[in-house]
This record gives sequence, C-alpha cells and structure tokens, in this order.
Amino acid sequence: MKITIKVDPDLCIGAASCVTIADDTFALNDENKADVLDHGQAPGGPSYERVVEVTEDEKENIILGAQSCPTLAVSIFNEAGEQIFPEV
Repeated sequence: MKITIKVDPDLCIGAASCVTIADDTFALNDENKADVLDHGQAPGGPSYERVVEVTEDEKENIILGAQSCPTLAVSIFNEAGEQIFPEV
C-alpha cells in the first residue's frame, strides 16, 4: 500500500521523537526539521512530503512516529488521499 507522509516545517521543532521511533522514515535535516525518507533513502534536499510504499507493520510504525510528535507536525494520508493521522 502507498501512503503520503507530510511534515509541516513551520510546526516541526526538531524534537526528533519521530526519528527515534521510525528512523527508516524520518531524519533531521540541516535546518533541524524532520525530512521524510523512503526506506532510509534521503532526498536530494529537504523533503517534507513523500509517497511511500509500505507494509501494514511499517505503516503502523510510521503512525507511532507521527503520534510522538509534540506539535503534530506530521500528517499521514492513505492511497485515496484521506487523512488517517491526525484523525480529522
């Protein structure tokens, strides 16, 4: 399944809790903001949005990482474009 992961750089404070939980999906960039990785692969520059192919277990771990964000800077959308975190 594919999910879209978005990080709002204006909300991200660089707490790195998402990185601690899902380091294959998140990493801090030079601006101390969370970049979205694709299975550990870094983008060429800051990447605050990415579509990623994941398993159910990977999706659950990414959601846990998003839930750990103290400012709710991470949003996750399913293949249909529906927001699955944070719940609306």
